[in-house]
Amino acid sequence: MPNFKTNRILLYVSAFFVVVLVLFAIFRDNSTSITLKQAHDILDKGKVERVVVTKEYAYIKSNDALYKIASSQITPKMFMNYKVEVGDKSYIILYLFILVLLVGIISLVFKMLQNKHSSTEQESMKNTSYLDGGSEIVQAIKSDVSFDDIGGISDVKVELEEIIDFMKNPKRYKSFGARMPRGVLLVGPPGVGKTMIAKAVANAAAVPFFYQSGASFVQIYVGMGAKRVHDLFVAAKKNAPSIIFIDEIDAVGKKRDGQRNDEREATLNQLLTEMDGFENSSGIIVVAATNKIDVLDSALLRAGRFDRRIFVELPTKVERASILQKYIEKIPHDLDAHKVANMTVGFNGASLAALVNEAALLSLRQNDLKVTMDHFHQVKDKVLFGKKKLKILSKKQKEYRITYQAAKVICATYYDLPFEKLMLSNERLTPVVEEPLIKHELESRVKTLLAGVVACDIKYGEHASSAQSDLDDLKELCQKMVQDYGMGQKLTATTNESEELIEHLSLRTKELLLSLTSVMVKVEDMLRETESISKSIVKVYLDEVL
Repeated sequence: MPNFKTNRILLYVSAFFVVVLVLFAIFRDNSTSITLKQAHDILDKGKVERVVVTKEYAYIKSNDALYKIASSQITPKMFMNYKVEVGDKSYIILYLFILVLLVGIISLVFKMLQNKHSSTEQESMKNTSYLDGGSEIVQAIKSDVSFDDIGGISDVKVELEEIIDFMKNPKRYKSFGARMPRGVLLVGPPGVGKTMIAKAVANAAAVPFFYQSGASFVQIYVGMGAKRVHDLFVAAKKNAPSIIFIDEIDAVGKKRDGQRNDEREATLNQLLTEMDGFENSSGIIVVAATNKIDVLDSALLRAGRFDRRIFVELPTKVERASILQKYIEKIPHDLDAHKVANMTVGFNGASLAALVNEAALLSLRQNDLKVTMDHFHQVKDKVLFGKKKLKILSKKQKEYRITYQAAKVICATYYDLPFEKLMLSNERLTPVVEEPLIKHELESRVKTLLAGVVACDIKYGEHASSAQSDLDDLKELCQKMVQDYGMGQKLTATTNESEELIEHLSLRTKELLLSLTSVMVKVEDMLRETESISKSIVKVYLDEVL
């Protein structure tokens, strides 16, 4: 309401200035003062169209201008050949009529705006819950996200169609004696679109959508979190059928481990109580999202609460292409979504959106008319790992860096790891992959991480401290291989077996690089000249010697 009052004041001020400007334009005397001699000249030429005499002035209207001369200077003989009009007050009445008309139009426009604001405010109040004393706590929103806006979720959509149908046609299920789940838990890594999916459900069902994050229930003051939960459910019931969406529910629904945390436990207990208190006819469904289902309290996961779980995983190649198609169709491009999907292994939906946006921004910076694959190659690492600038290196340090990166890109291409381009400043070459990998695939990754150190030791007898990141990654990977994956000499790991695996793979990497010395020279020359090289170019070099 304060904003509306401000707008009303601005409208009044604007209207005042408009009226003043109009009146100024109407009453302004735009005639030119002339002398008696000039008046005789104009009359003698016979170009006068009209003569109007008032108490103060005589107005002479010619073909191209309006002149005035003081009435005290004229004589009746001057206008013997012209019909003279006597000025009166009739124009004032016309001017007043125009003024009233302007004021009326402005008042009508203001009235229409006021009525529109009042109806919007009333509609907003219907979907708003208030605490005691009238302070606003939560407001329903109408979701504008549809399933057509989300690509690559066909399996998830099938799971949710029942929920949507129930919200639209509850009698069909009740007459059959069936009830829909009270809670739906969306489980998946960050960025896969869990919140968008929940909004799309609300949009498809055409019901109010109450959004809250789990962290918003965690309060400093005891009892406030529980009260927030209660008010949220009260608001949802008032607007039933409706959907409550709790994002990052693990913030409030973690397992109770016996350690005292009265506020968090009180909030969790209130949430459990509210979900138990649903009547079958309430028309409310709770949707929650988490990427840590293993930390949730078992009471939340039991039947009757979150009894349906939908797992939203990282998109597959086909799903990535579907998601990318949604984004690239909004920009001028010369792209094949499937080719972009090939180079985005491990990307989630949010990363794909960021990738397309960065490629479009790069295209604008370079004044290109369309976004191309080259733009995607240039920004991929920025999206994956963040933009890094190559530190100022001495000539010798740069040579070490060139050798280090050349070896990495050769091994990655030789073992066909998923990457498209290497920059001299790259810390990482390939993304971390969560999907299951076979032993030889994991060994290929370890060899690639070892390649830079091995190549520098071959050529210079030492390597730089910048190898720390790769060494940490390969140690962690080898540890998992022998201890967690059973990929050592035996299913159960033995002492120092991960170190032995690293040494073994280091020797194999050394043998490979020594056999590809000519390729190393070519790749080093390319990096020295352009500070970047693509996988396709390295593959051409390898094909020449293999």
